Amino acid sequence: MPKHNADIAAIFEEIADLLEIQSANPFRIRAYRNAARIVGELSQEVPRLLEQGGDLTELPGIGDDLAAKIKEIVSSGHCSLLDRLHTELPPAVTGLLKIPGLGPKRVKALYHDLDVQTIEQLHRAARDGRIRALPGFGEKTENNILQAIEAHANQAQRFKLAMAAQYAEALEKFLTAIPGVVRVTVAGSYRRMRETVGDLDILLVAPATASSQVVQRFTTYDEVVEILSAGPARASVILKCGLQVDLRVVKEESYGAALHYFTGSKAHNIAIRRLAQQSGLKINEYGVFRNDTRIAGETEASVYAAVGLPYIPPELRENRGEIAAARAGRLPCLVEQGDLRGDLHVHTKATDGHNSLREMALAGLANGFEYLAITEHSRRLAFAHGLNPLQLERQCDEIDQLNAELKGITLLKSIEVDILEDGNLDLPDSVLARLDMVVGAVHSSFNLSRAKQTQRILRAMQHPYFTLLAHPPGA
Repeated sequence: MPKHNADIAAIFEEIADLLEIQSANPFRIRAYRNAARIVGELSQEVPRLLEQGGDLTELPGIGDDLAAKIKEIVSSGHCSLLDRLHTELPPAVTGLLKIPGLGPKRVKALYHDLDVQTIEQLHRAARDGRIRALPGFGEKTENNILQAIEAHANQAQRFKLAMAAQYAEALEKFLTAIPGVVRVTVAGSYRRMRETVGDLDILLVAPATASSQVVQRFTTYDEVVEILSAGPARASVILKCGLQVDLRVVKEESYGAALHYFTGSKAHNIAIRRLAQQSGLKINEYGVFRNDTRIAGETEASVYAAVGLPYIPPELRENRGEIAAARAGRLPCLVEQGDLRGDLHVHTKATDGHNSLREMALAGLANGFEYLAITEHSRRLAFAHGLNPLQLERQCDEIDQLNAELKGITLLKSIEVDILEDGNLDLPDSVLARLDMVVGAVHSSFNLSRAKQTQRILRAMQHPYFTLLAHPPGA
């Protein structure tokens, strides 16, 4: 049963993909893509929202039909529409979408014109030179597909950090509640805050007497679909989403050494071990040893201190100069929550946010912000209730009133204005001129050529009122 917003969003994305391959109504396709985005960005888990009696139709872009489908997914783990679409199309077709550069439109052409249904058939068609003859493909695209297929075959599935976080946080909460557990930490690339995560490494401190019970509870977690291995103090499983999770139960005195060992990149850890060897030490997941005597390992700081270094934050442990910087006392200070002075991109419930203008201002104050830019969507994004010129003028008036009333924070009048296909902005200059800043964003026509897309962005950025470009990788 999907418990996470990412699972629900993935189902809606797959529905949208299959509908597009079937040449369904574009508005229907867009509705499912929008729903996937809205659900995926929710701060509160949908199952909990439903448990609390929340009304899903209050979410922007979620009507009665989509709300009913979300409830169906949460309660049954399935969506009847997706099940039906799977029977109408070859089951392997959606696998083609995992190949970089192949979106629903190209998969549709490959399926309908060449009867390509699997990655193996796609590889054969590209190798035989049959793809280049299709409209909109060509020899270069065919070669790119061949390279992408080979790269895909050699690369394990990776999850975006935000998606992995939903599973990691739920697992951490589950494991922390087990009797005897002292602490739980998710290590690996997740702790280093990499953009994507291949698997999750979880370290858990518990007495030896509780170790086997912890492993047993972990392997029976209801998201687990496959147990790869299970021993007295460690286990590896695969979750329903395809994410591999490795659990290790460690002793308190080895916690720092284990956390160091399972957090740093391979290159970083090798470099630290070499430093240890130069001093006659040995570092492993159990501690720092001189001969057979353990001299450090309870904390990560003690591990670094043993080799003459200050503590190196997880985000820097990539062997990209951080060790030399640490030795020279020049480690950079990382940005933390308390360093933030404001936010230049927020929405209110006037479009697709969840709170009023006043509530957002008060939340900004509570977070210690000095400024907050209110960047609603513009009118082109009708599904997000984008503002027209008159509505934006009214919001500017409201912001002026709040700025005169509230002390300690300044609300900036702004807009996330749509960049149209020709590079023009979605609102007239007469309105944009009143704003403190203008955030431009692309939400449509992603299939333009690289040259046309670049020209589109550059033209928008040359607009006299343009300030910032939002989410450059896409919507």
